[in-house]
Amino acid sequence: MRFKKAPAFISLFFLAEFAAGCGGTHKAAADDTANAPAAAVVKVARRNIADNLEIASEFQPYQEVDVYAKVSGYIHKLNVDYGSHVRQGQVLAELEIPELQQQLQQDEASVRRSEQDLARAREELIRAQSAYNVVHLTFTRLADVQKSRPELVAQQEIDVAQGKDLEASANVSSEKAALASAEQGLQVAKAALGKDQAMFDYARMTAPFDGVVTQIYAYTGALLPAGTSSNKSDSGLCRLAQNNLLRLVIPVPERAVPDIHLGEDIAVTVSGTNKTFNGKIVRFSDQIDTTTRTMHTEVDVPNPKYELVSGMYASVKIPLHSVANVLTLPVQAVQSAGEGKGTVLVVDHGNKIENRSVTLGLQSATEIEITSGLQENEMVIFGAQGQYKPGEVVSPKIVEPSGNE
Repeated sequence: MRFKKAPAFISLFFLAEFAAGCGGTHKAAADDTANAPAAAVVKVARRNIADNLEIASEFQPYQEVDVYAKVSGYIHKLNVDYGSHVRQGQVLAELEIPELQQQLQQDEASVRRSEQDLARAREELIRAQSAYNVVHLTFTRLADVQKSRPELVAQQEIDVAQGKDLEASANVSSEKAALASAEQGLQVAKAALGKDQAMFDYARMTAPFDGVVTQIYAYTGALLPAGTSSNKSDSGLCRLAQNNLLRLVIPVPERAVPDIHLGEDIAVTVSGTNKTFNGKIVRFSDQIDTTTRTMHTEVDVPNPKYELVSGMYASVKIPLHSVANVLTLPVQAVQSAGEGKGTVLVVDHGNKIENRSVTLGLQSATEIEITSGLQENEMVIFGAQGQYKPGEVVSPKIVEPSGNE
């Protein structure tokens, strides 16, 4: 039996259909990926994570006092004004105290009189001592003669000489007492002079520490009362604040208390200056406030150039825990599923979504540690997981979260 030869156009038709049937599967897969919805993904990467406690606080002067006068007086000379930077011991103002000046003159006169009385008492003691020496020598000689030649000296003469000897000895004792009294009188006069001189020295009001004058309460000619009472109505001269060293009071939450250590360096960010300064934890109360469940903690910040001003707000970052070179993901890529557990949507090599459980470790403000369930460089959906379903094909677009740059 003979077959007729098929026309050429029929052969070409069968060849085209065969070719289409062989490549249909690949074309369909390519079409699925091309038409798949775009999905933002991040790669699992190794990073260092630190859990920092960030708290905002307000700068306070290291110390701040109102400067009062120790003695009452009129301001004779004022050396400072608002914003004046002073050194410890620098004279802020000089007071005029006429009555105290007169008292000093009287004290100086009393000292001079006491010195003269002391000199006179010393001379009287020397005179009495000399008189006693003569009388005592006479009595001693007469007594010796009576012992060797009793017939030459009458007993009455011996008695008279002995009486004069006792009288001269008593006179010496009296002059010694007078000398001691004069010495004490001089000490009293000098003490009174020293006291009034010390009070008069307070007429020069000095700075108790290096600082800045933040307020002025009185000016030249004003009467400053003695600030020796607790009456707040007493007028002071000025307010002095030590601003070359500032302090931040931080209410540390109870959970972070075990991680607070004296001497620890702290980063202090000041938004007003767009700068970060170095601070140090220098003191804490070592007690939890039962009302706020926080611990009073203070950070000292050196301010030698006076770049910072009391009252500025600052943000303090206190490092609590840290881990190095661990697998991490942004917190937006992980759905929490309980204590230390979570779920992620993994995009596999076929761009299909897979729901996978992971174990979580340390978490910071932007990242979270993955201790198991993922491998480095695997791609994970970033953002809301409710938009995707397991098995769905997506077109992954790698993004870089701003917090991880």
